[in-house]
Amino acid sequence: MRKFTGILTSLYLLLIAGDKTAHADKSIDFEISADFYGKYIWRGQNLNDDPVFQPGLNATYGNLTAGIWGNLDTTNINDRSGDFSELDLSLDYSGDLPGIKGIGYSVGVIHYDFPGAAADGSRVPDTTELYWGLNFDLPLSPAITVYHDLDEAEGSYVSLAASHNVEKIHNIGPNTPVAMEICASLGWGSGSYNKYYWGTEQSKLNDLAFSVAFPFTIKGWTVTPSLNYVTLVSDDIRDTDVYGTNSDFFFAGVSISKKF
Repeated sequence: MRKFTGILTSLYLLLIAGDKTAHADKSIDFEISADFYGKYIWRGQNLNDDPVFQPGLNATYGNLTAGIWGNLDTTNINDRSGDFSELDLSLDYSGDLPGIKGIGYSVGVIHYDFPGAAADGSRVPDTTELYWGLNFDLPLSPAITVYHDLDEAEGSYVSLAASHNVEKIHNIGPNTPVAMEICASLGWGSGSYNKYYWGTEQSKLNDLAFSVAFPFTIKGWTVTPSLNYVTLVSDDIRDTDVYGTNSDFFFAGVSISKKF
């Protein structure tokens, strides 16, 4: 817990001091979120096959955002119902590439803390990733992000993503339009990344994910129901799937968030 608190304090100090170009009178903006999903699937890995609750809090000052996010298991599938199985701390700096119109960038760090025990009773080791990415103001909003693990996996995971938004497909009452967001992503893992997470020392396309969401806003709260599908791409990874033989996942969720 001391390590967790120390990292959180460091992120807070960086948030306050990091953006030297921001105006002195710029305030800190906050966003809280509460997500409910039928499963917890991360980069094709089935971390929990039962429903989960995932709260989060972000604080933004200028281009700099610090966040804390957690996964709480709601059943006893991992012998920790009502406990947080994961707590993540993140720090992100995002902006537009200077002199190049239509290209944005993000750089940041994520620290993954696992306070619970693994299925065999052992302690799941913490780890930290650095990431950097580009997003493009083009049709389907393509983006690429590279995550590099510094501690345990010592490998890289690359995500290619695309999305399309429709501003209104329906109205709930006279003043509540419902939008639609369609997203897809394809993940690739390096040999060392796949060895740590999957047990195969081969660089492979890992996972393919699709989601369709329907956000709407009521009294300042954004509510986003979603349908999600994730599948493993590589047969080699399917053969070494340590989280079960079923490598195709379909699940629903709903997210609630508010900025203030």
